[in-house]
Amino acid sequence: REWTMKTSIVFLLCISVFPGFSQGRVVREDETGFAECNVFFSGQVPPEGFTEPFHVKICQQYNKEPRFATLYSTKDKIPLYSAFKFTKPAQSGEENWLVEPQIDDPENDLHEMVHEANIGGTVANLGENQALTSDYVDSGYERGLLNPSFLNEEDFQVATYTLTNAVPLSPALSKSWHRDIGKVVEQALIPHCSKMDHLYLLAGAIPSSVQIKGKVSVPESLWLAACCDAPEGWSLGLVKKISDEDSLADLTVRELEKQLLPGVHLFKGNCGKDKESQEKTAVLQAVSEIRSGEQVGSSNNQETKEKSGWVRKVAGIIATPFIKLLELLIYIFVELVKFVFYFLWLVVKRVVGTILGGVYSLWNGVVSYLKAISMVLISIPYDVGRVIVNIFLGFLEIVQDVMSLTYRILSIPVGFVLHLAAFPYRSICAIPSVLKDMATGIVGTFSLVVDATAAVLHGFYYLAGHIVKRFVPKGSSDD
Repeated sequence: REWTMKTSIVFLLCISVFPGFSQGRVVREDETGFAECNVFFSGQVPPEGFTEPFHVKICQQYNKEPRFATLYSTKDKIPLYSAFKFTKPAQSGEENWLVEPQIDDPENDLHEMVHEANIGGTVANLGENQALTSDYVDSGYERGLLNPSFLNEEDFQVATYTLTNAVPLSPALSKSWHRDIGKVVEQALIPHCSKMDHLYLLAGAIPSSVQIKGKVSVPESLWLAACCDAPEGWSLGLVKKISDEDSLADLTVRELEKQLLPGVHLFKGNCGKDKESQEKTAVLQAVSEIRSGEQVGSSNNQETKEKSGWVRKVAGIIATPFIKLLELLIYIFVELVKFVFYFLWLVVKRVVGTILGGVYSLWNGVVSYLKAISMVLISIPYDVGRVIVNIFLGFLEIVQDVMSLTYRILSIPVGFVLHLAAFPYRSICAIPSVLKDMATGIVGTFSLVVDATAAVLHGFYYLAGHIVKRFVPKGSSDD
């Protein structure tokens, strides 16, 4: 895992330093059409009618320049069409197949096409929404390019080798499709478009219910739509059935659109509105000549095939036992080699494990011994210091006890003398207080007698008044 991460980091550094690298950018929903790749459509208006949520727009780039545009189906795991313009053809280069990380992981930081082997674990759900190289292995199909590399100049070819531009085709059909496309473009379309840079090409596939490995849809037919929007504009459609590799039917763009999704319009204003013109007539004548030449060649090939068919059957019957025997020997040899390597691996693993276990145990013993010695050496000064401190604290406690005992012994006579000396002072000082208390008592007694006498007199006065009022007759108010 660490090696994979390092490889991915080195790979990202390389693509940031070296400019010659193919890039593909998934177009965001807030961008119009295919963003900077709108230049590959007539009037810079992409086809209309492809509105399913699993249709993803990709602007295929190289050296940070747009090279062609692709509409990819994450449901069928194949492109629905690739839009491109004819450039100066070059010899086909090396096939370096790429994948688009953001189709499977929109939050990924990789904003360009990368080699599948170099992704490692940096892309979540890799292969969930797009085809991978492993999907084509042992399937009987190869990766057929919608935008053929041989129709592009060398600087454009790298961008075409991406799995978002490939559909599953049998080897014979892939060869036939690329042969037909090359001849039609170079011999029929280019010579009859007055301005070559005004020739817009759409190469597409119609998905079928057949899938390889239950994932990638095999097309039921391939199609090519051409638009020359020069002053004398014209448009043309071609269809090749998967069931017949030698088929190649020409039709109008309107007829082609009817074979696609409902409401599809491939070119802005239908690019000439399917009207007949001298240029279009010449194009159809050239296509007819190409198709007739292919049919003659295919009939000759059929005769040759029929003549050599029985030879192949006889050779196959004779060679089959030897081939099976050779396959058995190869299988036995491979299994023996695998067994030897597995046995050697177990032996090496056991020996290395034993050695590493012994080294580990020895290392643990040495570390434990050094740790114990270190703890003993460290504890010696600590223990000595602790003993010295305890001795000093014990001496201080003895001194404290002696001083406390001395203080208690001396405090007995000193306290007695102090109390004896303080007796006269305290006795004399108590006389004024006693006299004061006696005077207070006498005054209080006298006041109590006066108050009692007054209360008795007041009582007699009140009683006499009450008797007088009771028994003496009342007189006038003047009396």
